[in-house]
Amino acid sequence: MLDPPDLLLYLCMDKTLIPGRPIIEVVEEAIAGGVTMVQLREKEAATGEFYRIAREVQAVTQYRHVPLVINGRLDIALAVDADGLHIERTDMPLSVARHIAGDNLFIGFSASTVEDALLAQTEGADYLSMGTVYPAGNEADTEEALMLEKLAEIRAAVKIPVVGTGGINADNAAEVMKTGAAGAAIASGILSQPDIKEAARKLRRILDEARLY
Repeated sequence: MLDPPDLLLYLCMDKTLIPGRPIIEVVEEAIAGGVTMVQLREKEAATGEFYRIAREVQAVTQYRHVPLVINGRLDIALAVDADGLHIERTDMPLSVARHIAGDNLFIGFSASTVEDALLAQTEGADYLSMGTVYPAGNEADTEEALMLEKLAEIRAAVKIPVVGTGGINADNAAEVMKTGAAGAAIASGILSQPDIKEAARKLRRILDEARLY
């Protein structure tokens, strides 16, 4: 079962951001710094390899009492007895995933509109993510304001927790929390920093201080 505070500092593992470093080592450092949830995404990995990696990461998350979420692969999530599954529109339909998983997994869904969010809530999502909150490019300043507004709209429209994702770092994380979000899903803001543990610690402090709930 999902505990909403676990969404506060949500690490999205991306091994392309940690070249040459063992995933287990990075996850340990991030959790020691204050990460409250870990999502494992291995889009390019074969099933057997994904399963092996998931088992290794799960050994760390279980020991640290931090939920492990598998991205996009219901079979892997069930096989390793993960805590949660996160899916997008291009993955298995949410209603089907919920039917198969039952109460064995909490399920998150990537929603880009209020309509998406409401439908996902109806079909059994336990939480939502919305992004990219901080896009790159020449129109970034304008888009940021619009995306923060959309995040706030989605948060107000549903009864389940919502996290912001995409481009979030120590400089802008507080703004995400001001929308009423339950937390922030972060990759490079932690993984691309020189000191992963310290980066997580700084973000955790910022999010703790800025959250409204």
